[in-house]
Amino acid sequence: MANLLILPIILPFFAAALGLLWRTQRRLQRLLSLLGAAGIFATGIALISVVRQSGPLVLAVGGWPAPFGITLVADLLSAILVTLTGGIGLAVVVFSFSAIDAQRERFAYFPLLLILLMGVCGAFLTGDIFNLYVWFEVLLIASFVLLALGSERAQMEGAIKYVTINLISSMLFLVAVGLLYAEAGTLNMADLSQVIPQAPNPGLIAAIAALFLVAFGIKAAMFPLYFWLPAAYHTPPPVVSAVFAGLLTKVGVYALLRMFTLVFVGDVGYTHAIILTLAGVTMVVGVLGALAQSELRRILSFLIVSHIGFAVMGLGLYTPAGLSGAVFYIVEDMIVLTGLFLVAGIIDQVAPDDDLRNLGGFYAAAPLFGLLFLLPALSLAGVPPLSGFFAKLALLRASVAIGQYGIVAAAICTSVLTLLAVTRMWSEVFWKPNPRQEAIVLPRFGAQGLALWLPVIVLAGLVVVLGLAVGPAFGLASAAGQQLFDPSVYVRAVLGAGQ
Repeated sequence: MANLLILPIILPFFAAALGLLWRTQRRLQRLLSLLGAAGIFATGIALISVVRQSGPLVLAVGGWPAPFGITLVADLLSAILVTLTGGIGLAVVVFSFSAIDAQRERFAYFPLLLILLMGVCGAFLTGDIFNLYVWFEVLLIASFVLLALGSERAQMEGAIKYVTINLISSMLFLVAVGLLYAEAGTLNMADLSQVIPQAPNPGLIAAIAALFLVAFGIKAAMFPLYFWLPAAYHTPPPVVSAVFAGLLTKVGVYALLRMFTLVFVGDVGYTHAIILTLAGVTMVVGVLGALAQSELRRILSFLIVSHIGFAVMGLGLYTPAGLSGAVFYIVEDMIVLTGLFLVAGIIDQVAPDDDLRNLGGFYAAAPLFGLLFLLPALSLAGVPPLSGFFAKLALLRASVAIGQYGIVAAAICTSVLTLLAVTRMWSEVFWKPNPRQEAIVLPRFGAQGLALWLPVIVLAGLVVVLGLAVGPAFGLASAAGQQLFDPSVYVRAVLGAGQ
């Protein structure tokens, strides 16, 4: 069973390698990318089943036991996120069949997408902090090339900002890793959880924790170093923006969750209070930025930033209920944001640009299309009975339970302003007449059109299903949150496998 852990890494790797060998064979590349993403998704489902029944799954790569060798670990959180990575990968691959031009395909778009998925899965499954750094670099390289692929002026400008700030983050990450190893003598995360409380220099440990917070905060697009995201995410094709929105910032959030529930928990009253404050400011600043924009994907990019604050909010609360709410919110947010950017991709097929002033009339042209935007948009704002409402409700209840009324106020204000932002998008893009006074002809449900419509319909449907079946879904998130709050089972599984 432990060999399941290697599949989300090697399946996309081999599919990408074969795709590069036959780079001119477009149909073969598409088939390989579909199989690679489907393999990740199927393996993720199997991991959830195994981990829920038997506890965390551990693989000592090469037979070297923890903490000396490379360890792959899947607890419930990792298994859930690997499954979502495969699902979002599948949606993006299918959408790309109609949304990506032949030139980008010739320049290895699909292999790059698979390498990105591999890097994301590796980050979710590694049990070693240095290998987390390695997987961050893998996905950074793939995402940078995807961002710049096409070499348009706006893309290159966004790519330079993106890679510069992320390289700074990577440098801080590597410095923190070096200091941590010098102080603790190990980089295995389970082993660190045992060694760090006994470290002779708590002041240095606090400084190292601050370095990790800054490094991961940049990658997650938290305040104050979030500006690279809205400057970059609107520049590539919308389908590339969709995979970035669904996955990349969530890797930064995952790293924060893992390190600040497993390793840096010696002074929770200090470190997690800072995290909670940053979460609240990130929420408010992001949504205010969204309200100030007039381009569809810029608005959505600022809303990514804003709602990263909700995902990190549960970590700042640091209670079982707060962490459970954070896990459920991450799941919901990944689905919602991917769906919204794919909707923007369909609009991009028929509109000259995504400036709200030049858009309109889409509801009159296709009422169903308006619904496919409205469902995830209202979920993002937290409107019942959609999944976003229950995710935010869980976080608010966890906040009230420990008297954190400041973050409650910030979350409620952010949700109201998010509703205002999505209502504005709906009014401008769908409800008002088309200012260009042209007939809007959306792609039909043919062979090409189906590739665009199917992922959007499935993702919008998942938003509704998660809201209607919130009991089982939140039960799984609660189990993952409990494992985060009490990582003893994780630690025993990793270190026990090494004995």
